[in-house]
Amino acid sequence: MRGRIALRAAAAASWASQKAGRGKGSMIGGLIALKIDPTIMEQLGRDRRTVLITGTNGKSTTTRMTTAALSTLGQVATQADGANMDAGIVAALSAHPGVALAAIEVDELHLPHVSDALNPAGVVLLNLSRDQLDRVGEINMIERRLRAGLARHPETVVVANCDDVLVTSIAYDHPNVVWVAAGSGWAVDATSCPRSGEPILWEGEHWYSTGTDFQRPQPDWWLEGTDLVGPGGDRHHLELALPGRANRGNAAQAVAASVALGADAAKAVAAAGTVREIAGRYRTVQVGKHSARLLLAKNPAGWQEALSMIEPTAAGLVIAVNGQVPDGEDLSWLWDVRFEHFEGVQVVASGERATDLAVRLTYAGVEHTTVANPLRAIASCPPGRVEVLANYTAFRDLNRDLENHG
Repeated sequence: MRGRIALRAAAAASWASQKAGRGKGSMIGGLIALKIDPTIMEQLGRDRRTVLITGTNGKSTTTRMTTAALSTLGQVATQADGANMDAGIVAALSAHPGVALAAIEVDELHLPHVSDALNPAGVVLLNLSRDQLDRVGEINMIERRLRAGLARHPETVVVANCDDVLVTSIAYDHPNVVWVAAGSGWAVDATSCPRSGEPILWEGEHWYSTGTDFQRPQPDWWLEGTDLVGPGGDRHHLELALPGRANRGNAAQAVAASVALGADAAKAVAAAGTVREIAGRYRTVQVGKHSARLLLAKNPAGWQEALSMIEPTAAGLVIAVNGQVPDGEDLSWLWDVRFEHFEGVQVVASGERATDLAVRLTYAGVEHTTVANPLRAIASCPPGRVEVLANYTAFRDLNRDLENHG
């Protein structure tokens, strides 16, 4: 009874929020539902086969790909807006009553208790690296917390990236793991073994700890050129609409998770390849004489991956950085990102913290100009294609300004 009251109150709050022009109202609805009945997430998870997707980077993209792949089996409940904490998850599940499948993005700090509430059929572990230290904390502490949380769910299928040392440690002792060689372009946070503290040594793709028998597992799924290879050597051509090596790894894990829940591999691969845009990311917009492609990055590993997607023939590169609470107010991570390789591209430092970024670019030897307003920064570039790379609130605000700009 309390659960039904909670959901009715949530629906009323969402409706009121929409009528007042304050957005879709899903978050306020979820918050109210949890306040009235703290067990509402558990109730909404009953009779569903749910896949939870988590990691420092790539959650929204992989969730969208997993949703597409699972849709080959039937309707799938998921978040449309990437709200990956409790209120957003409750809102997503309550918006899809009676839907038996769910693909849910989860903030890595929330994964243990969300897993306890939803008892997922599958968990996808993408990667783990330093994020916002003022919110998330030290990465080895997160690894231990996630490892302990998964230990409470031995029946859950864990789809884990065996190229990421910290993710492998989380899943290493789990009895039900599908290993995917999804790649890892960032090893700075895993130079030592999370279990023994001894160095991690790399030999080509293989890695191992010098202090224990902890080492890279043999993958069940891996990428070979343009193909995704699965159990038994089954090979599928993987053609994606999204750019970058990291997105190929995201697709591989989405397919592996969907197949673990019963999807046909060929259909899942084709469906994952149809994903083109995630909440405005990767889209191209016309801004005057400029064709601007929008990329989002939120931490050192994500920035390094996004920078690798920059088209070297672009007329300009706008890098927009804010330092608001959702971004993390400590921008010392800028010094962990390699900005040194932009010869021939006009670089513009932008955002509320453009000056901090300009100092970093100066030390990197990158010639640049500084234009704090991202729209004006785009306009300052030569006509043609402009790559725009922004962190969280800079990306959000730029999308809002583009809508107002018309």
